[in-house]
Amino acid sequence: MVKITDVARHAGVSPSTVSYVLSGKRSISEETRRRVRASIRELGYRPHAGARALASSRSNVLALMLPLRSGIAVPVVMRFAVSVVTAARRHDHDVLLLTQDEGDDGLRRVADSALVDALIVMDVQMDDPRLPLLRSLDRPSVLIGFPADAGDLTCIDLDFHAAGAVCVEHLAGLGHREVALIGSPPEVYARRTGFAQRVADGFGAAVRAHGMTGGVHPCEATPEAARELVGRLLAERPGLTGVLVHNEPVVDAVVRALRSAGRRVPEDVSVVAICPDEMAEHAEPPLTCVAIPAEEVGGRAVDLLMGKLGGTAVPSATLLPPTLTPRASSAAAAF
Repeated sequence: MVKITDVARHAGVSPSTVSYVLSGKRSISEETRRRVRASIRELGYRPHAGARALASSRSNVLALMLPLRSGIAVPVVMRFAVSVVTAARRHDHDVLLLTQDEGDDGLRRVADSALVDALIVMDVQMDDPRLPLLRSLDRPSVLIGFPADAGDLTCIDLDFHAAGAVCVEHLAGLGHREVALIGSPPEVYARRTGFAQRVADGFGAAVRAHGMTGGVHPCEATPEAARELVGRLLAERPGLTGVLVHNEPVVDAVVRALRSAGRRVPEDVSVVAICPDEMAEHAEPPLTCVAIPAEEVGGRAVDLLMGKLGGTAVPSATLLPPTLTPRASSAAAAF
């Protein structure tokens, strides 16, 4: 294993000079700095994590609070987690995972220790109880999601309000007049989770703006619940011709339930979804959808944290505009 003394010998400097180049704690001439860095690259030297943390007062670890609780689509959450971990490694950082049930205690535990340099928080609620603590911490944080009051916070997410609206606008442009949002499980709305609430608000605003008829219908994340809800909607609203699904685990089940009820997709009922592109592409039929850009959101969340750690000013709010991709599941309304 290459040691700091090997680097010093190769670069023709003292071990302390190598240490100062790594920590940045003393001014070193640019020529010496270049020589030391060249030796580090050539020899493949990697500083010991513990020594590096002591030298820089940084752990090079980020905390990620994951929403592993009822009503949350775990495969989608893991896409965010993978993107955060991948982006963190590009910045030579590791990631410590916290689960939602740890709540304030988990945040306080890592913040009061030297475990992490900064935090990324997911599953943000409109009135999130963690916000006072996050605002009081001496470590930077980034929220993937927007609370009702985002003042003094750094937040990034897909613009879910616009996503709900653009799906309705797509259906309105195809002549649909009666639509429904099959939404997240009831407990997600009960918690006033930001992404679900904003989709519902955008859906409702667009329905009213286009003079359409439509309602929001929470759905448990099971095929049985989807089948029951579709049957009830068709019985109560025979004029229903457009459905927006914002509940990833039941997307396929909704299409199957419509077919079982004798409704063709898209000839009788058009279906659009807010879900990962890969899920939409492999559905039958392929689904018109607004993609959830987990990879971009996670990567940019890490970039925002790195900027804050480096003392760079970063935007307080980053909303990614939705992109709707038309596919075979939506068509002009039959009159």
